[in-house]
Amino acid sequence: MNDPARCIPILASLDLQETMRFYTEQLGFVGEAWGDYAILRREAMELHFWLATDRIHPEHTSCYIRGGQVPQLHAEFAARGVPGLSAFTVRPWDMKEFTIHDPHGNLLRFGCAPQEVVE
Repeated sequence: MNDPARCIPILASLDLQETMRFYTEQLGFVGEAWGDYAILRREAMELHFWLATDRIHPEHTSCYIRGGQVPQLHAEFAARGVPGLSAFTVRPWDMKEFTIHDPHGNLLRFGCAPQEVVE
């Protein structure tokens, strides 16, 4: 059995129900919440959330989502009108990236190598 270890970010949420709505309705994830914890998935992406009481936690947290699917995600999110979606641009570190802040301030940074983008 090939089951490599993975890193899964655990982000803070000030309201798990609001987090669930944003990620499912705006970003196409599916998931469940149990008390003060939630897990959301979309294909190989998985994000966990814990219930926080202080805005300092989500407003100072981020995760990086990388891969060849990123250009299609940007196009999908743009078509949906996801609030706060940034431009999809090449950064000085030679990654083509875009960002989204969720409703509580967590930064989602999506990126891929520029050569992975088919125009």
